[in-house]
Amino acid sequence: MNAPIGIGVLSFAHGHVGMYVQVMKDFPDVRLVAAYDDDPKRGQAICSSVGMKYCAHVEDVLSDRAVQAVMIGSETSRHAELCIAAAQAGKHILLQKPMALTLQDCDRIADAVHRAGVHFSMAFQMRHDPVNIKIREIVQSGELGAIAMIRRRHCIGVLLDPNFINGPTNWHIQAEKNLGMFADDAAHPADWFHWIFGRPRSVIAEIDNVITNVAPDDCGVAVYRFPNKAMGILLNSSVVRASENTTEIYGEKGALIQNYGDAPSCNVPRCPDGPTLKVFRYDTNQWDIIDVPQPKDHGDRIRAVPRPWVDSLLQESDPPASLEDGRVALEMVLGAYRSAREGRRVEFPL
Repeated sequence: MNAPIGIGVLSFAHGHVGMYVQVMKDFPDVRLVAAYDDDPKRGQAICSSVGMKYCAHVEDVLSDRAVQAVMIGSETSRHAELCIAAAQAGKHILLQKPMALTLQDCDRIADAVHRAGVHFSMAFQMRHDPVNIKIREIVQSGELGAIAMIRRRHCIGVLLDPNFINGPTNWHIQAEKNLGMFADDAAHPADWFHWIFGRPRSVIAEIDNVITNVAPDDCGVAVYRFPNKAMGILLNSSVVRASENTTEIYGEKGALIQNYGDAPSCNVPRCPDGPTLKVFRYDTNQWDIIDVPQPKDHGDRIRAVPRPWVDSLLQESDPPASLEDGRVALEMVLGAYRSAREGRRVEFPL
């Protein structure tokens, strides 16, 4: 594919896509062409700010020969519909998470993508955080030895924010459009676990409303077991406004601690003695501070998504996160919901 790549958008309902185009307007190898949004006020405002043509109909974007690839940021319930339409129109796709509401819809998307031969990527921003990249490198190098236990906390505070609950993006809290807050947000750490540790073999979980009742759920904890017996604890909540510690990994040779890895921990004042990443090595009996660039805020992680995707299109290389990656993350989340609902351990594949 030759630059500049013509980019279209199918819905700005998910706020991340609006951030993507603000970054991409300055890419020399990208041309922002046209965008559809079912909210004309929202769509026209964003299009005006980045020089895109606003379209009232999906077909207007997909029939535009100048559009080679689209970013889909609709409500999750529309992902399958829009991905299939984009693939059939021969457009390459960047899709917001979660991939869909059901595994059947994931398979429908995959079938359309394969039939059309288009490039597809999930928008999993945690894969582009330099700290997460370093964590993956350390784990896969064997430096920590066999891994016993991992805890990853990935939280937001939106259910304590009346502006979110009553605002234009409150489709996130509607079950028919987004399943639940755990489904919406735990998709990110689920992918993080899969990306670093592989597919889990089982899960046991608790997901519920604990202090609010405005969404299908506000807190969830899932314990995944991996083929090597490691335990991975995914802690996700939509009622956390401040924190620090994000990741703990405990192995036979050492321990790794990450701070400031999600929105609540990035968006509050930082403790002076809390470095971003450190490793305790049992053989030396000391902490080593790992010097790695740290996003200044959570928005930096989100804004990091478009560049690797555009590069993969230009280079015709593997996507940053594939169809299979999107499906596995959803399967991990759906398995956690089933476990919480039925009060038992659930085996994968579902």
